[in-house]
Parts: sequence; C-alpha cells; structure tokens
Amino acid sequence: MLLLLLMLAISVCTYAQQNKVIKGKVTDESNGGLPGVTVRVKGTKTATSTNQDGVFSIQVSGPQDILVFNMLGTVTREIPVGNNTNLTISLVTDSKLLKDVVVIGYGTSSKKDLTGAVTSVNAEEFNQGVLTSPAQLLQGKVAGLNVTKSGDPNAKPSTILRGPSTLREGAAQEPFYVIDGVPGASIDLLAPADIESIDILKDASSTAIYGSRAANGVIIVTTKRSKGGQSRLSYSGYGAMESVSKKYDMLTAPELRQYLKDNKQTLNPIDDDGSDTNWQKLLERTGYSQNHNLSYGGSGQSSEYGASVNYFDNQGILKNTSLKRTIVRAYVNQKFFNDRLKLGLTITNSSSTGNDIYQTQALSNMLFYLPTVSPFNANGTYKENYDRTGSGTRNPLSIVDNNAVKNVNNKTLINGMAQVNILSGLKFTASLSTQKDQNNASSYLNSQSGLARGANGQAIKADVLNKSEVIEGYFNYDKVFGKHNLKLLGGYSWQEDRTNDGFGVTTQGFSNDNLGANNIFLSNPALLSQVTFANSPISTLRLISFYGRAQYNFNEKYLFQASLRKDGSSAFGRNNRWGLFPAVSAGWRIIGEDFMKSIPAISDLKLRAGYGKSGNSLGFDAFSALLVYGTPATSSKYLNNGIISNAIGPVRNENPDLKWESTATTNIGLDFGLFGNRITGSVDYYIKKTSDLIYSEYAVSTTQFFLPTITANVGKIKNTGIELSLNALVVKTNDFSWNTSPNIAHNKNVVETLSDDFYKISYIQTAQLGGKGQSGNYSQIIQPGESLGTFKLWNYAGKNAAGVSTYINAAGQTIATQPLTSDAKVAGNAQPKYIYGWSNSFTYKKWDFSFLVRGVLGNKILNATAAGLNTPADAKLQNIPRSTLGESFNDVNAYLISDRYLESGSYLRLDNATLGYTIKPKVQAIKAIRLYLTSNNLFVITKYSGLDPEINIGGLTPGIDNNNYYPKTRTFSFGINASF
Repeated sequence: MLLLLLMLAISVCTYAQQNKVIKGKVTDESNGGLPGVTVRVKGTKTATSTNQDGVFSIQVSGPQDILVFNMLGTVTREIPVGNNTNLTISLVTDSKLLKDVVVIGYGTSSKKDLTGAVTSVNAEEFNQGVLTSPAQLLQGKVAGLNVTKSGDPNAKPSTILRGPSTLREGAAQEPFYVIDGVPGASIDLLAPADIESIDILKDASSTAIYGSRAANGVIIVTTKRSKGGQSRLSYSGYGAMESVSKKYDMLTAPELRQYLKDNKQTLNPIDDDGSDTNWQKLLERTGYSQNHNLSYGGSGQSSEYGASVNYFDNQGILKNTSLKRTIVRAYVNQKFFNDRLKLGLTITNSSSTGNDIYQTQALSNMLFYLPTVSPFNANGTYKENYDRTGSGTRNPLSIVDNNAVKNVNNKTLINGMAQVNILSGLKFTASLSTQKDQNNASSYLNSQSGLARGANGQAIKADVLNKSEVIEGYFNYDKVFGKHNLKLLGGYSWQEDRTNDGFGVTTQGFSNDNLGANNIFLSNPALLSQVTFANSPISTLRLISFYGRAQYNFNEKYLFQASLRKDGSSAFGRNNRWGLFPAVSAGWRIIGEDFMKSIPAISDLKLRAGYGKSGNSLGFDAFSALLVYGTPATSSKYLNNGIISNAIGPVRNENPDLKWESTATTNIGLDFGLFGNRITGSVDYYIKKTSDLIYSEYAVSTTQFFLPTITANVGKIKNTGIELSLNALVVKTNDFSWNTSPNIAHNKNVVETLSDDFYKISYIQTAQLGGKGQSGNYSQIIQPGESLGTFKLWNYAGKNAAGVSTYINAAGQTIATQPLTSDAKVAGNAQPKYIYGWSNSFTYKKWDFSFLVRGVLGNKILNATAAGLNTPADAKLQNIPRSTLGESFNDVNAYLISDRYLESGSYLRLDNATLGYTIKPKVQAIKAIRLYLTSNNLFVITKYSGLDPEINIGGLTPGIDNNNYYPKTRTFSFGINASF
C-alpha cells in the first residue's frame, strides 16, 4: 500500500511538471503590447489570444511543446517552451502579409478568408501620369470595372462596375465610396499620393453591409499612415506636357474654295476675306501640368501622427480650360489607459479652381466654322456673321475669349474616432464625421459675346453648400477557440445630408466688362424676365441604419459569412421607409484538405459562393416621394392684383409607396495559386438582378393625381458576367524580375421589364441629338429584351445613281428622302462585351519599367459628329472634313443620323509606360530617391474614325459622340519620389 501511494505521488509530481502554465507578453516593434495575437500549442487544439495589453496565459504539456504566435500582418513566430515559464515575444510587420489584408467594411480580413468578390489594388500598382481623379488609378486594373475619361481637366471620369443597373444618371450609377471608414466621403478629397490601397467590393455578399447605397459596388479607400516605430518624410512630384492625340482632318480654306468651285458654288463675300484659318490650332494648345506632394509622419508606442499637402495644376489642351487644386490632410491618433482607449482625428481639405469654356459651342464651332474668314475684324473685334445659317454660326475664338466659366470648390472632411478595448477580443468603435462641400460657380458672357447678344454682359452666379454628417458606433468581437475562429460585428449609423443650401441668379446689363460676374448688383436689367433665379430647393435627407455581420472559420478550411442591414430613409414613401438587405456567403479552402497534398503544383485553391441584396438610394433628394409645389414650367409668372408674381402649383406627384431599387447578386468564384503561388488568380461568375427600378415619367390619370406623370418603382434589369484575373511572377532572379497581371471581364446587360399591373410603358426613347431637320428624333431606346444604350436608327442602304443617300423604310422599301421616325430600327448597343487590362512590371537592379494595355471589345459608338460634318450641300455655310470630298454635292441626305455612322468602339490602348531608376545613397537620412519618366496614351488601335473611342459609357445615353468630346491627350511627364 505504501509503495502504491509513493508511485501515485511520483506520477502526480511528474504530471504537474509536464502540465505547466506559460505566461507572457507579446509586443510590437516599438515594445507596445499587441492585443489579439493568437497563441497556439503547435499540433494541438490548445490556443488563446492576448488581451488589450498583449498579455497571455496558456497551459502546455511539457518542455517539448512549441508555441506559435500569429497575428494578421506580422511574421509568425514559433518558440520552444523548454524551461521557460514567462516569455516576452516581439512580432514584426510582414509587408507581404499586409498586402493580403483587405478592408471589407467595418473591419478587415485576410484574402485567404474572403468569401466574396473583392479586388485590392495597392499603391505600387496604381496608374501613373497626370490624373485628375483617384478613380483613374484603377483604369485597366480591376476586372469588370470600366473607367472612362476624356482630356477635360474639369470632368469627372465615368465609373461603371459590372454593368449599368438603373434608369437614373449621375451618382445613381456610380459605386459607393468609403474613405478610411467614412461612408459617402468624396473621392475628390484625396491626392493619389496619399492613398495606400483601394479595395473594390463587387458582389452583394460583400457590399450588403452598406445596404441601401451599395447596388453599384463599394470602393473602399485606405490612406497612408505611419508604420509602428517609424518617422518619415517624403516628397513626390512631376512636371508634364500634354498635347492633343488626334485632330479632325478638316479642309483648309484653299481646299474648301476649290471644292465649291468644282461644284459651281461660291461663298458669300462676307464669309470669304481671303484668310486660311485653322480653328483647331487656334483653340488647342500644349498643356503644361505639375503636381507636388509633401508628407511627413511618425509613430511611437502610444501615438501616431502625420500630415501632407498636395498641389496640382493641370492646364487643359483647350484654351482657357484648367484645374488647380490644393489638398491638405492631417491626422493624429493617441492611446490612453494602457492602450485600452484610442482617440483619432483626421482633417482633410480640398480647394480647387476650375476654369472652363462653353464646350458644346466651342467644340462644334471649332470644326464647323468656315476657315475662309479671319478671327478678327480690322478694328480688333471678333468677326461674326450672325445671319448665316447652318451649324457653324459662331466664331469659336470669340466663344472661348468672350465667355468665362469659373468654378471654385472647397471640400472639408473632419472625422473623429474613439476605440475602446472592452474585453479580450471585444472592442467598440465610435466615429463622427462631417463633410462640407462649398461650390461657387460663376459665368460671365461679356458685351462682345455671340452667345448673349444684346445683353450688354450677362452674369450667372451660383453659391451652394452641401453638408453631410455621419455618426456611427459598432462593436467588433474576435474570438479563437481551438480550430474555430469567430468574428462578430454589430452597429448603428445615422446620417443627415443637407443639400442646395444657397442660391443661383442670372442677370444682365453691365456698363462695362471689367468686373465680370464679381459684382452682379451693378447690373441693369431692362425687364424683370432678365433676372432669373435657379430652381434648386434646399433639402435635408436622413438615413438611419442597423447592421450586423458574423464570420466563422473552422480549421482554416471552411468559411462562412452572413450579414444583415436595415436602412431607413426619409427620401422614400411613408409606406416603404425601411428596407432589409441580407447577404450570405461561404468558402471552402480546398487547399487545406489532405488530398491536395498529392498535387504539389497547386499551392492555393478556394471555392466561394454568395448571395445578397443591396440597394440604390444614391442621387435622391428629400422630396422624391412627396407632393411638391413649385413654379410650373408652363406658367412661371402671373398678375396678382396688378403685381407680377411667381406662379405656384404642383410639380411632382406624391408616391407613398416609393422605395429603394434593389439589386440581388449571386456570385460563384474560384481563387487559385500554382507553383508556390508564382501564378495566382481568380474566376468569378455572377448574376446581378435589379428590381424596383425608379423612373419618373410613368403616366397616370389626372383624375387621381395632380400631374400626368409620377415617379414609381417598376422595371427590372439583369446583368450576367464572368471575370478572370491573373497575376504571374514570370521571372525572379537576384537582378531581374518580371510580373504580369492580365484581367478580362464579360458582361451582358438586358432590360427585362418596364411595366407592372398598374404602370404601363413599352419603351423609353432617349438620345435626342438634334441636327438639321432632326430635332424631334431619338437615337436610342430602352425596351425589354435590349441593353441600356441600344441604338435605334434609320437603316442606311447606300447611294443611288444620283449619289444621294438612301434608306430602307419600315415597309422594306428603299427611299431617297428623309425617313420617318417610325422607320428606325434597332441597330446595336453601346455596352462593351469585354473589358480588359494587362499590366506588366520589370525590375533590373536599380531600374524598373512598367506598362499597361487596356481596352474594350464589342461595343458601338454613334459618331453623330461625323454625321453633322458630312454636309456637302452646305459647304458654303460650314466647313467639311476631308472625307466628305468623296461625297456627291447633290447628296442632301448625307448628314442624316443613321446606322451609317454607327461604328465599332473596340480599341486597344497602350495607356501607360513608366521607366524609373532608384538611387539609395549611403546617407542615413535618405532612404531612397526614384526618378522616372511616364507617358500616357502612347497609341490606340481602333477602327473608330472619331477623335477617340473612349466615349462616356455612363448615363442613359452611353456611346454617343455628338460634337461634345473634349479631345483626348497624350502626356509625357518627368517625376521624382524621395523618402527620408
């Protein structure tokens, strides 16, 4: 018995020695405690995580055990237990792992744990060159994202993700932007040099957490911050030269005179003073641009701070067009109470001044105006012939010089944040942001202006303030237990947008032009009707939201995510103020299964699938569903007891059932890696169905409503597509590397219906382009079974024996007269079948070289500019292009807009090429200096005969070139990046 007790005591002693508790602390590179680090006994289910101070405690079985320390964004460490009972471990940042961190909305995730369609683009992958908007950083980089931009420095790019899905324009078609956690922040607040990464959330399983504003996808922007324990100072800048990449080949004056002589025609003597004027050369110029960005920052154990200033000056290639912008940004974060509390403040201000011209008039007259007259009379005034008919009736140089447009914009975003670590793994984040957008627009058409004849100077002034306030509070809970990883999110959001707080007025009659539009009180209008006020009522819109998300990961192989957001908006009818936006997705990391070990060529493989619903409430004012009174368009004034008064009456019917447009997306994706992830990629297939489309022109009975039309939810649009993205490290040696990243996306867009049991409409006609004798014609149609941007045009049948253009009418007959509107037929659409991009980067020792090829396939462009120019019989009234020399002078139908002018919009563009050289001096204070040369839009391969095939694909009338295209530019720039 005594022996038995002795053996038992020895075994207890041995067990106590083997099963001991290890305590310790995990710190970062600046010795600050790291919360949320996973501590696991290797090969077992035993695991824990560090608390808010970085402290942990874990039980091990003996000195032979190994502890694994892991945290997203750091290098994993393995430490043998041995005889240790207390450990202090430091984890260092892993730059590669940081690239794998994706912002998913109110949190982050590693790429391997994603279950939705998300694409990330980091700063080193951004496009280079003269970029007026951060959206251009993504051109050609993201499968399914189509970004188009003309050469206009003041125009915003059009951005469409996975096809159009609304009948509304503007913000309603754009993705929803989130900047450093602030929803709805303006992307124009940021300088490209201040952006660390951009994450594009494509499918509803990813975007539904943003609910009613995420139907067109979500673009999350993360700005640069100081890394732990670092202080930095950096400068980047460039100087650039831009020129017109292509001009219209119009006739010179001698050529035009000869053409008219050959056809027994002569110019009116007032239209021929012997000159030979190249109007394109007079209006276009070489533009010079510059950009400078200076930033500094630092980070210590408990604090983080930084600031930057950016100056951008882009001189347009059209005379009197330019954009100047200054952006100032500063932030500070501070930790308190042993890092339990973190407070942060970020302030960003963007101040810009844009100078513009009346482009629609200038661009068309630059081509149409006769080259046979000089710009000026002998007395220095601008030569005009207001009695001449045709398309080119205004001196284009006069339009540019005598009509000034100036837009001053000031945006300010202030964001305050407080984060509290409540318990291990549980934290609460509260944020308050306010954004102010002050717009001051002024135009002055001086006394010599041909656009305001007899007005003695006309001034247009508008000053409007838009303000948005957002309050958010949410909890994040992260817990690891054994093979289970759980992340929970729950939050509340309140937002108020106050828009159009200001005025707009037009007046005329100035004694001189010296002050322009600066002192409109000096005007002397002769009639009350010469003073008008802008019809832009002030409105306040509120949005309240509740949201939650659960993410579950079992054994790093089986992934699950579900989210739900409930949004309430004051913009919609009282019967439909609230909407639910659910989403669910799952992933299977097949690479983690044992059977994959027998296929070493495959280094990563994950299957994911998701379904979700998101909404589209962007672009609405607070009165969208209400009965609104205003000044009817048909009767603005009336006599009230002998006094002229504004007429007031209903201008919008009430619809208490108006609600969000809803987009449901099904997405199936496969992520893969080959040969040790030397090749990685993803394939996604999606079905995106948008229902409850909002359209404002549904006919209703005036016995039930005040007005004959109402805004209602009726239609449905469907987009289906497939996307492929690849990245390959083709070559990797000590001195040389080559990385290539192609992507391609196919999308099919179709309008499924425009009607329901109550609201009936068969089609919607759009694109009323005008032109001689065509003012009532439409060139596009929206109807079930067709895509948005479908062209409906007259059917060109060639020329008859007399050289006159002929057409096939609705009865199938060939006619040589102008067809009827009923003769038009569906002739193709503006939506591209494929969008592609191909990035390549090379490094050789200290040299680097990169280029981007991008383009589209399968779309059509209506070249209405070419149609309007092709007027042989009017050559004595307006100039013609060289191509018209092949037309018969008797062709009185040549200019008619028909499918003759419907051209292929496919193109391949070498969009960007950059050569750089990095110097790393042996000076401790200088980290690196990089010099580079960049060229944009080196060449484009296309069959399109117009200036450029990159026509705006946004709005309801995409793919139309109608005398309004600001020429595309070719840019060469030299820059420097220096870090200290």
